[in-house]
Amino acid sequence: MPARFPAVGVSDLPADAPMLDVRELDEWTAGHAPHARHLPMSELAGRMGEVPTDDPLYVVCRSGGRSARVVAYLAQQGFPAVNVEGGMQDWAAQGRTVVTDDGSAPRIA
Repeated sequence: MPARFPAVGVSDLPADAPMLDVRELDEWTAGHAPHARHLPMSELAGRMGEVPTDDPLYVVCRSGGRSARVVAYLAQQGFPAVNVEGGMQDWAAQGRTVVTDDGSAPRIA
């Protein structure tokens, strides 16, 4: 049986939750949560020193699949990571704020 790691749906996510967005740069650029930090899953292993130390650290991707894998990896490294189920798709669908760094119209890519 696969290991289960902590997870939370967007509707149960605290408004000020510290978030780590693990999507790729083009996805992040298209639109992201206003207070999220960006660290692509593809670069995670080489940039472990940049992983926020928030407890808990909510990890988000587009739909929840990649973030679940990142949560499993971070948990093995001792980080108190929690997967955001439904990801940024659910975030936007629930009317939560999505922003871009350049002021363009945000979207979930």
